[in-house]
Amino acid sequence: MNMTKGKMTDQEPFEAVLARLEQNVQTLESGEVALERALELFEEGIRLSRELNSRLAAAEEKIKELTRDSSGDLKLNDFEEAENDE
Repeated sequence: MNMTKGKMTDQEPFEAVLARLEQNVQTLESGEVALERALELFEEGIRLSRELNSRLAAAEEKIKELTRDSSGDLKLNDFEEAENDE
């Protein structure tokens, strides 16, 4: 996801979007930003947060799909259990 004027595209990695959100939070928490800029950062933060939540939900669905057993039933394993099986 490339950020151009606060816009996102699907090419920017999850980590980069998260870093941008964290940067916005730090800037807002500093208290040294004008009100108009603070509102812009807040609005962008909401968009970024929604994007990240959407990506996490999609990843969860993909993991569920990948963990179906041979009969097609969903099989949920703890990550530790899955690592021990390898």
